[in-house]
Amino acid sequence: MRVVRCPICRSEVSWEDNPHRPFCSERCRLLDLGGWIEDRYRIPGKNVEPEDIPDDDDDDESR
Repeated sequence: MRVVRCPICRSEVSWEDNPHRPFCSERCRLLDLGGWIEDRYRIPGKNVEPEDIPDDDDDDESR
């Protein structure tokens, strides 16, 4: 049986037959989701200025 640590609470949890993996529970899974929603986690990348983002409304004019 493979045992991993929950990334939120660090408790040991079985990998197999765990519907919340890699988390130990729905609570830890939701805490992680909340962290993404509140911008506590970041994925490295280059900064993009708002004027460099294509405007989806421009596509409607050509139709």
